[in-house]
Amino acid sequence: MHIHILGICGTFMGGIALLARAAGHKVTGCDANVYPPMSTQLEAQGIELIEGYGPEQLELGADLWVVGNAVSRGNPLLEAILDRGLPYTSGPQWLSEHILPGKWVLAVAGTHGKTTTSSLLAWLLEDAGLNPGFLVGGVPQDFGVSARLTDSPFFVIEADEYDTAFCDKRSKFVHYRPRTAILNNLEYDHADIFPDLAAIETQFHHLVRILPRQGRIVANGREESLKRVIARGCWSEIEWFGVDQGWNACEGDSVERARFALAGQTLGEGEITLAGEHNRMNALAAIAAARHVGVRPADAIASLARFKGVKRRLEVRGTVGGVTVYDDFAHHPTAIATTVAGLRRRVCGGRILAVLEPRSNTMKLGTMKDKLAASLAEADQVYCYAHNLGWDAATALAPLGAKAHSFDDLDALVAEAVAGAKSGDHLLVMSNGGFGGVHQKLLDALAKPPVGD
Repeated sequence: MHIHILGICGTFMGGIALLARAAGHKVTGCDANVYPPMSTQLEAQGIELIEGYGPEQLELGADLWVVGNAVSRGNPLLEAILDRGLPYTSGPQWLSEHILPGKWVLAVAGTHGKTTTSSLLAWLLEDAGLNPGFLVGGVPQDFGVSARLTDSPFFVIEADEYDTAFCDKRSKFVHYRPRTAILNNLEYDHADIFPDLAAIETQFHHLVRILPRQGRIVANGREESLKRVIARGCWSEIEWFGVDQGWNACEGDSVERARFALAGQTLGEGEITLAGEHNRMNALAAIAAARHVGVRPADAIASLARFKGVKRRLEVRGTVGGVTVYDDFAHHPTAIATTVAGLRRRVCGGRILAVLEPRSNTMKLGTMKDKLAASLAEADQVYCYAHNLGWDAATALAPLGAKAHSFDDLDALVAEAVAGAKSGDHLLVMSNGGFGGVHQKLLDALAKPPVGD
């Protein structure tokens, strides 16, 4: 079968492309304004990419058109597909019908940490010899791809609460029918489709409703929102983490180590390659979920030290003149705050220069603007790219005083950030998009000799 994917360079749809190709289908796709790592991953797999959504793509004669949720009514190719009455489906629906049947699905849901936790869970199963299939919203360094299909009964998936497609406004994760589900956390997000937190809690309740009685939910006991979700009805086993009476973790003998416990009984201590308290919770949830499929906690703890991390999650892009440039996906104020705090624990006295692009739909709407300054309080300097925002970034960041800088021009931002950087500093770039290739712009600018040399 020839499958053509609309919006193929999104992290989820790119994963669908890899799985479809591994299942033996011919796969092509289209998108606009593509950027790595997904575009390079697809090209490396020999999948043809077409720029834009021209209706002439109908001439490809695809047997099925898989439509990503970034594609809306009015898109010229989608309109042509509908006008011709051609067969189409959403990515989650295709996945549920062609890849997940017969699999023990381990789903990772939550506002934050889905990609890191699902990548880590896949790694714990891999290191235990279980050879899982997976689809995550990033590229785990241990695997080099965002999705793979295996003959293992286990499949790990990042379970997103965002809507499915133009034709299906349910959350993606209701299609996955997991047997093991991590509910990592739950805050208000996606202001473009959810009116309030209660609406998102309802979607999580729908996820809980489809787990079997022999299934298991691993939920964050520190989140009142998740307690409300479970209180609405739970028909499966449930284990809480982040609380003394359930699974818990704390810093070990050093900042690079963590100690894990269950119901007050120590399970072990091990090296953890991920920075920050939030990543200890991510690891804890993954260890608990892995136990459900037979991975001993002691073995999972030992596996943590061998986890290489995920691209765009505090990924070091380079060091020039003693200044290290990081790439991170953080875009929600909570994620920004935890990312800065995690890096702070690792670099101790080193300065953190935060470079931020408020790019998500929620941020562009200004829903979170009043929380932005507080999320960046631990940074030593803040450089915000305010291009095309519907609100005034300078005003929102005013509580930070002189350490906050707002720019409409990306090159001006790069110039000032580099001018203010000195050896030993850490340039932390945070965006859920390509950010105009700012990471390489920063590295190139750092490599240039000062004027007058």
